[in-house]
Amino acid sequence: MTKTFGAKSTTDEVLDGIDLSGKRVLVTGVSAGLGVETARALVAHGADVVGAARDLTKARAATGAVQTAAEAGTGSLELVELDLASLASVRTCADALVADGRPFDIIIANAGVMACPQGRTEDGFETQFGTNHLGHFVLVNRIASLLKAGGRLVNLSSAGHRFADVDLDDPNFHHTPYDEWIAYGRSKTANALFAVGFDQRHRAAGIRATAVHPGGIATELGRHLTPEAMDALVASIDEGQRASGAPAFEWKSIRQGAATSVWAAVVAPADAVGGRYCEDCHVADIQDGEGIRGGVRPYAIDPRRADALWAKSEDLVGERF
Repeated sequence: MTKTFGAKSTTDEVLDGIDLSGKRVLVTGVSAGLGVETARALVAHGADVVGAARDLTKARAATGAVQTAAEAGTGSLELVELDLASLASVRTCADALVADGRPFDIIIANAGVMACPQGRTEDGFETQFGTNHLGHFVLVNRIASLLKAGGRLVNLSSAGHRFADVDLDDPNFHHTPYDEWIAYGRSKTANALFAVGFDQRHRAAGIRATAVHPGGIATELGRHLTPEAMDALVASIDEGQRASGAPAFEWKSIRQGAATSVWAAVVAPADAVGGRYCEDCHVADIQDGEGIRGGVRPYAIDPRRADALWAKSEDLVGERF
């Protein structure tokens, strides 16, 4: 009988009874939070995980227990340097992985930043769009040849995509007044659309892509928010929940937050999640109402919008994929 999972399911529950021996997985952002837990859960079930992080010293400390467990078990963990805010770093990382030549079964694009002050990446892109989307766009496309037939790409998006669609005319806020939540929303919509675009281009080869919302989790992702700003965000979410008759917001644990990533990567049927947006270990419904919780906005899974973003992203990074 098929198991059913939900918002409170954990990584261990989702992966119960699954043997990932021989599977090779790339996970970005393994220096804290969801990335570390995703790596831990996969390694615990026998996977060989390549963890990417900007700060390898921090990543080694954060994944120490994962490495110890790997040495005593069947999975493995290796770390590679990747700064998504630098396309030079992204290209160096991707080129090294391609030169190594070992294929991947799964890529989980987990790393990201949220609601940070206005800034620019090394290449001059708005920080959130440049880091969350363009860095992953170049990395994944440069190593796409390493994905096996039957492989999957999982992009971490967010319910925050409901803050804003992508702005293809002014993606870097050169003319638009900067708002940290609008910028975050644009980048998370981009993550979802990139999954749609990648799925369109690779599904004929048996490779599928999906986007996931992990839920609200108290991790380093919120480091730019003051307690007052976090309280205001939760109050805004609850207001929207009440208006739609939904229950009040609840924080997830890190193991609950990473569950949808591993569910979409190895448990859910490929055809069910390919080109879709998932939350709480299920494919989300299309929802165009007010509020920022529950479901996916139509613009975040629109194939034509995905193609337009793909073309714009290629122009911005100066590469064709």
